[in-house]
Amino acid sequence: MTTRTTMLLSLLGLALLLPDHAHADAAPSPQPISIYLDGQQLQPETRPLNIGGTVLVPMRGLFEAQGAELSWNNASKTVTAVKGGTALTYTLGSSTARVNGRTVDLAVPGQLSQGYSMIPLRFVSEALGSQVAWEPSSGSVLISSAAAYETTVTWGVNLRSTPDAGQEANSLALLPAGSKVHVVREAGPLWLEVRTADNARGYVSAKPKFTDYRSLSLLQKQGEALINEGRKYLNTPYEFGASPDQTDTFDCSSFVKRVFADTLAVELPRVSYDQAKEGRKVSLDELRTGDLLFFTARGLDIGHVAIYAGNNRILHTYSKEQGVHIEEFSSKWQKRFVTARRIL
Repeated sequence: MTTRTTMLLSLLGLALLLPDHAHADAAPSPQPISIYLDGQQLQPETRPLNIGGTVLVPMRGLFEAQGAELSWNNASKTVTAVKGGTALTYTLGSSTARVNGRTVDLAVPGQLSQGYSMIPLRFVSEALGSQVAWEPSSGSVLISSAAAYETTVTWGVNLRSTPDAGQEANSLALLPAGSKVHVVREAGPLWLEVRTADNARGYVSAKPKFTDYRSLSLLQKQGEALINEGRKYLNTPYEFGASPDQTDTFDCSSFVKRVFADTLAVELPRVSYDQAKEGRKVSLDELRTGDLLFFTARGLDIGHVAIYAGNNRILHTYSKEQGVHIEEFSSKWQKRFVTARRIL
């Protein structure tokens, strides 16, 4: 969130109608409520109010984040938001608003609380073309702006009811290659919550082969997921030329190949020399968790590979004494360093 947006959050508010069992008094919500706009968490400057099941949150910034131009008349306490062909006008305290000249009733009127103006989130967001959902398991408000369907499915993928590939997660549809979706949020390193062009909502795999969606936050999560997968094999014995079809033993490149395939369905070549041709070159001062580091070994220009584990550490295997292990990216390794490649 930009500094400008953070400052704007103190000025106006929006509200979401929650389930009937929510608290009815006009007081800060006892349970923290997380608010996400297109997957990015917003941080209001004051806690939400919960009035008869309607939660009010100070959020002028959300108007502009959804592409609306905003004006505020302090004398009349009236806000006007314009987006495309939609014009919304609301006076604080009123039980009605105007959308394109049409009068619309509000379940709960906006109000001033602790110096912050609060008006209905669901009404405002939906009037501007966004969709609003309440996720009770996490206590989160999920707002999906009327954005373009910017992400392309590059490999046929199931749209699932939950972020899970198991049988418990029902397949809602098969999205063929070329389909367009809007990413609502990143549900961890392996799943994206998306909205399809026909307004279906669910989860698809975040593995690189399935969509062209990329973000720094997702790539960082996926790098950590690679290291966590590799940690499962700590102390597994080293065997030069180990078959990549088993996990009882590894050599350096069969280990890397296995971790990338099992974690992110990324298929790398079998040997380190060929793995060093994948992805793109990065410098040591650019290193990110999950990058591959290549070294001289056995008289070869490239004869060893390791995964960068962050904090100047590397995850790899090269000796029967240690097997798979994590160690410092020390001067002895830096002297043998040849290149670094970013696969993700």
